[in-house]
Amino acid sequence: MNAQDMDNTKHTLIVSELQVGGAEGPLAARLYKAAADGKRDVLIVFFHGGGFVDGSIDEPDVFLRHLAAASGYPVVLSSSYTLAQVKPFPAAVEDAHAVLAWAKKNKTKLGWTGKRLLVAGIEAGANLAAVSALMSRDRAGPQLAGQILIMPMLDPGLSTCSMREMPTCTDKAKLVNECAAAYRGYLPHAADRSHPYASPLQSSRLKNLPPALILSTEDDPLRDEAEAYGAKLIGAGVRTTVRRLPPAQLQEPNARNECACTDHVLYEIANFIAGLEGGPAPPGR
Repeated sequence: MNAQDMDNTKHTLIVSELQVGGAEGPLAARLYKAAADGKRDVLIVFFHGGGFVDGSIDEPDVFLRHLAAASGYPVVLSSSYTLAQVKPFPAAVEDAHAVLAWAKKNKTKLGWTGKRLLVAGIEAGANLAAVSALMSRDRAGPQLAGQILIMPMLDPGLSTCSMREMPTCTDKAKLVNECAAAYRGYLPHAADRSHPYASPLQSSRLKNLPPALILSTEDDPLRDEAEAYGAKLIGAGVRTTVRRLPPAQLQEPNARNECACTDHVLYEIANFIAGLEGGPAPPGR
């Protein structure tokens, strides 16, 4: 254990470091868990952003502390994964699926009953969350109760309108360049860019996936691909909620995680989880 935070509902959040099983070896991870007695029914496995080439479990730390509290204190497991400069696609997605399988097998260690497993992520991590949902379906497990995709990177072709219009904004053009550089690192072989495990937006097989919550923001270049994926999931019969949130400043390196801490995002996630559990929605904003 390395930290404890007390929130205004008198719950104690315990944050601890651990290692989880990746596809090729141990991965650094961080566990967020209420100190209350008893196991929790919901486990959220979360993957950080960084464009596949950067980032760590430190970046979403503040967001995940807020998320655990706002969502009624599920167990939240934040996991690292193999970055592209170490090994490109499909190393990261194989790690993501392996972490889900590890979490399912290590319920007691995580303080989780094993009832509801959700996968979540932001930006590149949201790509891994979406893909690991595909892999879990294709590989017959582990069964997922839901997927939460926050500003997901889903289109290596950078072809959407919201992406193409960014270069006209000098303060945001660098975001497009960063996305392009990230995909060059993650997908060095052009043929991989159409693989559904690299670009789930390209998949023609989206049936029988877990319910999805997809969040984008008005001024984010990733907005249109997030919404396009949501539309495809809905067309495939997947229970999907798509929300476009108010504009957020994304120029700073860690701004996506700061944006995700807003009341809008936390409310949408808490509401989504409550709906999966069949319980009452959280109070209105």
